[in-house]
Amino acid sequence: MVEDHLFEMRRMESLSNTIFGVAMTLLAYDLPKGQISLASPNWMAIAHAYGSHLVALLLGFIVAGIFWLSHQRRLAYAPHASRVVVILNLVFLLSIILLPATTALYGTYFDVSDIVILYGAHLLIISVLNGGLWVAAVAGRGDWSMLAGPAFSSFIFLVGLIVGVFAPTAPRFVWPFAFLGTFITSFVESRRS
Repeated sequence: MVEDHLFEMRRMESLSNTIFGVAMTLLAYDLPKGQISLASPNWMAIAHAYGSHLVALLLGFIVAGIFWLSHQRRLAYAPHASRVVVILNLVFLLSIILLPATTALYGTYFDVSDIVILYGAHLLIISVLNGGLWVAAVAGRGDWSMLAGPAFSSFIFLVGLIVGVFAPTAPRFVWPFAFLGTFITSFVESRRS
């Protein structure tokens, strides 16, 4: 029996699916439109005009996908939560809503140190919030191995942030490795079964 003061997370699931869907769609909204000045553009002109934006779009979509999958797993793992956890979920979803804005900045200024650091910090904040929610979910069960995937993703985003301080164009090659955190979580779940 569920205690009366706990919130049913299936309501949060509906809200989060909408937020993730809109945020993932808005990632494409800021793609440049009509920025090729040649009458008949070649591949190099297209790559120059759209390349960094498409890389940012792909990276942002992968990041959103990582956290959507983790969020869905967490809601299934802990279908009820306290008000504090619900509020933390809302803060986490706010960080997802901001993803299209920081991704668009990164797509435009992918080689500018301050923007790369801002984007890297945003990814790290999303990951740390996700990890905190996982800690709250597993605390009652003591199943700490479930934190391996979220901890790995946070570590990768931290490494990416540090790399970005010294080499602004390099983190885009580091951040996608955070996706391996979902496989780590899947492996842990399969070992538990």
